Amino acid sequence: MKKALLCLGTGVAMVSALVSAPAFAQDSAPAQPFDGFHVEALAGYDVTKAGSSVDDDSNIDNDQSIDGFAFGVGAGYDVRMNNFVIGPEAEVTWSTAKTKFDNGDFEGFGIGNVKTNRDLYIGARVGYVVAPTTMVYLKGGYTNAKFDVRNAVGTVDTKTDLDADGWRIGAGVEQAISNNAFVKLEYRYSNYEKGELDYRDDIPDGQRFDLDLDRHQVMAGVGVRF
Repeated sequence: MKKALLCLGTGVAMVSALVSAPAFAQDSAPAQPFDGFHVEALAGYDVTKAGSSVDDDSNIDNDQSIDGFAFGVGAGYDVRMNNFVIGPEAEVTWSTAKTKFDNGDFEGFGIGNVKTNRDLYIGARVGYVVAPTTMVYLKGGYTNAKFDVRNAVGTVDTKTDLDADGWRIGAGVEQAISNNAFVKLEYRYSNYEKGELDYRDDIPDGQRFDLDLDRHQVMAGVGVRF
């Protein structure tokens, strides 16, 4: 959880620095595409499923996954060197994915009845400008996801969250609309290897344990540079 708070603090600091800049001042626009600070809005498809070490398939039709609509915001700083681009990035997203009963069959994926909550990411990307307004890139870094555990004893909600740590890799293409506006499309894969149960109220958090969750996302973004 401490790592998650560190990531969130870094992301908030980055966004705060960007917001305080003169966003639309003529003299602050980047000299060329794919260079400088940027912020972006993100949206796309999100699916989380049991990893290779998890098998809860008591029914052959159980897809062992949850999926939904993902959305959020991101920020980063790109350094362009001729056609190469490199820089750090951070984001926070949410998803509507949750476990459900489908025709009487519980569509779970190894960790119980859950609903996805926020997902933090901090990492870096490396890109190459293949055309004056087009860049392809690879990315990777640390991710921390939270899942709301929807369990109850009788009418009492246990108020438990699953806090999962892992890594993310991805690839995408970014298209400059102008020197300071862009759109992008990317695929990313995340794997969560460690987890802990975070109890609300005054109950101490649980011990960290091994976890194996795979997350696949296809995300689109639109952003501005400063």
